[in-house]
Amino acid sequence: MSKDFNIPPVVFSSGVNQRLSTPPFQPGPRPATTTAIPFMSFDMAQPTSSAPQLGPTNPNLDNEPPLLEELGINTKQIWNKTISILNPFRPNPDLHSDADLSGPFLFLLAFGLFQLLSGKIHFGIILGWATVSAIFLYAVFNSMLAGWNGSLDLYMCLSLIGYGMLPMVILSALALFVPQGGAVVLAMAAVFVAWSTRVCAWMLVNVDVGSWDEHRGLVAYACFLIYMLFSLLVIF
Repeated sequence: MSKDFNIPPVVFSSGVNQRLSTPPFQPGPRPATTTAIPFMSFDMAQPTSSAPQLGPTNPNLDNEPPLLEELGINTKQIWNKTISILNPFRPNPDLHSDADLSGPFLFLLAFGLFQLLSGKIHFGIILGWATVSAIFLYAVFNSMLAGWNGSLDLYMCLSLIGYGMLPMVILSALALFVPQGGAVVLAMAAVFVAWSTRVCAWMLVNVDVGSWDEHRGLVAYACFLIYMLFSLLVIF
């Protein structure tokens, strides 16, 4: 037996099935007055000339001496002095009458570098001994031998001792290839110490002939003591 239900009818409004149409967006007219975006403006002065001037403004710069010459480094003179030292029997004393420290500093630096290659750091010792040796020569020989009337100054002493280090530099380089502390290095040290002593004593005597000509043996002995100390750095 079926039962009937009373369902009220559903009534739809007439506007349900109608799609609402909206007009597309249209921008309105722009306002007559527009405000400009503020930017920072820089007023840069225009150059007076169209092309910059490259090159020296001072016309005298072309006549300037080279930088090494302004620093007092004469490479040609250093080379001539080095060649003169390589002749142990008669070095040219006229070349060494003009003292400089550029060549001696290079020789001392080379001596220290060769010592560094053998595992020894002696830069401070080398520079200290060279300075003390120059003071020793200046004080002893000018006060005792020349009576403070000699023409040898401290600058000249340091220059001559430094140039006499060239044989020591060669010894330090050759000692890298021979056993340390052996008979070979001792014999080599004796030869190169005699070479340095001969060269330095010859130059010292000929620079101030009037004061030291009668004391060649004392001059050679002082130079021997100086270069013997440097050779001990190589031997031991």
